[in-house]
Amino acid sequence: MTGVPVGLSTASVWPQTAATAFALSADLGYDGLEVMVWADPLSQDVPALARRSRSTGVPVLAVHAPCLLITQRVWSPDPVVRLRKAVQAAQDLDARTVVVHPPFRWQRRYADGFADLVAELEDASGVAVAVENMFPVRRGLGRGRAVEVSAFRPSIDPTDEGHRNYTLDLSHSSAARMDALALADRMGAGLAHVHLADGSGLPRDEHLVPGRGDQPCGPLLRRLAATGFTGQVVLEVNTRQARAPGARAALLRESLAFARGHLARPHP
Repeated sequence: MTGVPVGLSTASVWPQTAATAFALSADLGYDGLEVMVWADPLSQDVPALARRSRSTGVPVLAVHAPCLLITQRVWSPDPVVRLRKAVQAAQDLDARTVVVHPPFRWQRRYADGFADLVAELEDASGVAVAVENMFPVRRGLGRGRAVEVSAFRPSIDPTDEGHRNYTLDLSHSSAARMDALALADRMGAGLAHVHLADGSGLPRDEHLVPGRGDQPCGPLLRRLAATGFTGQVVLEVNTRQARAPGARAALLRESLAFARGHLARPHP
């Protein structure tokens, strides 16, 4: 593997499973997978993931901790236990990175100790625990009015608290109407992981194929290549509407070509 590794998130094949992601990653020539740990039994079974990785020749580059609303009881109801298990899974799978969301506001005890927990896990494991930028939700107030509310503490921007490593998600920056390049600047040398996707600026997590929305996907990739980025780029795109045979593979092939094309054309 040369240059910046370009991986595929198992979330990109939903509602198919991680098994499909391994197969497509191998067929299309991705450099590896990010495993989103969620309801899919394979995603929760570390020995089975290791066997699948060996049999397909597809390495696991990263583990996405189970921190979605729908995964609050995967592995454990305790978010501290879930994050610890994600780091252990990354070690067992020789993955460099764990992706994690900031705590939800109602997870007060977890939020109070989150920064220290992340630092402790990184020091003990050597795994980068890369905290991801999120986006607010809109609540209607009637008569066409709405207010934006953050479900995360201290905010949707992990640089507000400060961590050693970050994940930049371009679909989230679009939904938050946040300047992705400015966010990358704030993350600085801590930018360890990129979720490459696009968005149209709507207040929802669209995860469009890169190049089909309003985000600076190409400029960000070219900047990363020019500045010697040593992290990973992972395609996390929405293919659930793919119905025709080969349609999902075509979207993922287009996404991979976009990423590699821009990474090969660096500019300051």
